[in-house]
Amino acid sequence: MNIGSYYEPAGENRYKPTTQAGGAWDPEEQHFSPLGGLVVHAIDRFAAERPRSGGELLLSRVSFDILGRLALDECEIRVQTLRPGRTIELVEAVVLIGDRPVVRARAWLLNAGDTAAVAGGGGGAGDGKSDGNGNGDKLTPPEALASWLMTDVWPGGYIASVDVRPVAPPQPGRTTAWVGTELDLVAGQSSSRLASFIALVDTANGIAVRESPTEWMFPNVDLTVHLHRQPVAGRWTGLDTTVTFGPTGQGVTSTVLHDAAGPVGYAEQILTVRPLT
Repeated sequence: MNIGSYYEPAGENRYKPTTQAGGAWDPEEQHFSPLGGLVVHAIDRFAAERPRSGGELLLSRVSFDILGRLALDECEIRVQTLRPGRTIELVEAVVLIGDRPVVRARAWLLNAGDTAAVAGGGGGAGDGKSDGNGNGDKLTPPEALASWLMTDVWPGGYIASVDVRPVAPPQPGRTTAWVGTELDLVAGQSSSRLASFIALVDTANGIAVRESPTEWMFPNVDLTVHLHRQPVAGRWTGLDTTVTFGPTGQGVTSTVLHDAAGPVGYAEQILTVRPLT
């Protein structure tokens, strides 16, 4: 099995995960981060293969609902258009493992146009910060930062495969860090910058833990990404993350997403919080 990628092609619309896709809560399951990127990869391929009229459409929001156990087994991804259009389109992708739906994703593709003259705004995660200084500027480049060994906190092939570089020392519930990987998303297939970027976003829930994962579980059951621009070239995904736990078993992980040029959008994850004992 190729360990230079997270997935190998296994037939039309089918993919086999490598050990590098192993999850943090259970190494025998897939970590959702690379699987989310694989879904975007499948949507990209679907969009490229069909004829359409009109201008370019950009994936601007994608929401994932995790429906069941993500076994480290071969999966199939079925993509269809729910709402066609020349300037706005809604696409749905369903991930099946053993013919059982385990992830359902919906993506809005919006018309690409020149709005540079009015571009601006933005902000931070839960506390209004986006770079540790509250000014919305670019994050400190990853090349200037030291790596953090996340395997001290989490098991699994995926966590072992990523390079995490915090902008400042991680705090309970609050961390800003770059996440990168040298692995391909799918062996032998080129992936878009967006798919590779999204493939690292679900790491957010693991970089700013409020409580030890040996004492508490706080897995996310969804991930929603909104983008106000497309990420540009580079292998890094910047995560400016705040984690909040409520008093009745729910939590939220909120992240401002960055590339080398600055903020690109936001990610939200709802958590189910429960003690392990």
